[in-house]
Amino acid sequence: MTVDVLRRPASADRQARVAVAVLFFTNGALFANLLPRYPQIKADLGMGNAAYGLAVAAFPAGAIAAGLAAGVVIRRMGSARAAVTGTLLTGAGTLVAGLADSVVLFAGALFLAGAMDAVTDVAQNAHGLRVQRRYGRSIINSFHAIWSIGAVTGGSMAAAAIALDLSRGRHLTVSAVVFAVAVCVALRFCLSGPETETEPKLGTGGDAGTETVVDIGSAQGPAAESGPGSRGERRVGPPTAGRRTAYVLGALVLIATAGTLVEDAGSSWAALYLSGSLSASVTLAACGYIALVGAQFVGRIIGDRLVDRFGQRTVARAGGLVVVAGMGLALAVPTVPGTIAGFAAAGFGVATLVPAAMHEADELPGLKPGSGLATVSWLMRLGFLLSPPVVGLVADAAGLRVGLLVVPFAGLLVLLLAGVLQPGRR
Repeated sequence: MTVDVLRRPASADRQARVAVAVLFFTNGALFANLLPRYPQIKADLGMGNAAYGLAVAAFPAGAIAAGLAAGVVIRRMGSARAAVTGTLLTGAGTLVAGLADSVVLFAGALFLAGAMDAVTDVAQNAHGLRVQRRYGRSIINSFHAIWSIGAVTGGSMAAAAIALDLSRGRHLTVSAVVFAVAVCVALRFCLSGPETETEPKLGTGGDAGTETVVDIGSAQGPAAESGPGSRGERRVGPPTAGRRTAYVLGALVLIATAGTLVEDAGSSWAALYLSGSLSASVTLAACGYIALVGAQFVGRIIGDRLVDRFGQRTVARAGGLVVVAGMGLALAVPTVPGTIAGFAAAGFGVATLVPAAMHEADELPGLKPGSGLATVSWLMRLGFLLSPPVVGLVADAAGLRVGLLVVPFAGLLVLLLAGVLQPGRR
């Protein structure tokens, strides 16, 4: 007989949950303070769209380069210390990028910031999963919703700094110092002890007293978005099952990449499109990215309930349709309010895509625990790497409005591939 044991988390566990929330909030806010400054930096450094696209691609390139090293760093330093150290260095890279007087220095600083952000991303997710195992139920999605709040806060801080005519140096120094203090305080309340530990598995459908040994070395990227982190071994099926698994895994990578394409369009190009092509004020132009991540937050808050009711497949298809219709209409009839609403629709539509792809990859048969999830996490970063230069090249040739067709294209891709996701309960 199976008995689920539920208990109230200890005070230390609740404090650790708040501490991890601070890490996620800071990670979302820190780099978002730089994004609305991109148009000014582009103009000051005299970059064309293609050069700009290549320069901002340095951030995801750094993340890809450092992704495999993140596990080693965590094993040596611990997930909490690795997350805090990564945050401090991300802040330093962001500050240098904001003050750069050459394209090379700008790209180099973004590469450093991206590499350190990748370490922070893996580490904070890993520590969040440690806290989740203490709780005995899924809480990881709430951390990612808080990341969205942080991104909105960071973008709003930047918009306010621009409106107040604060210099980039003063603005980004204040941002880096404030968030450095926040994560250093949060570190005091994170969980102590080794990263590989035996925790009681509570309230997750297993037998009371069942223990799960978790090896942090298998954590990759934002993989923690998939939910509770303990899984049994997969059964390896016949060759046809292996081919089916490979096909599904490839489709899941494309679904997750579609989500990253939309996010990158908001972070790298929304302010430029609004301020350049549509002649919006610099302050108003910052609202495109804020609208995207704000709507994404709303989608993540209600996403779990929608998925429980309708299934991953239906929610993803509906989201893809919202992206196609919302951003397609915004590009077809370009206005400032309509474009901001289009970016909001795109953010809402992709809110559940990465968590859905991660969850499905984690459940694929015939794979070692964590390998499918790690593959999706690793390869989806290509969306962040390839999108800026591709959009930049198209923008130089045909205009940024045409380049931003990548957003409705991503929504269409989701509509075509969502069949690999789980349907709702009958």
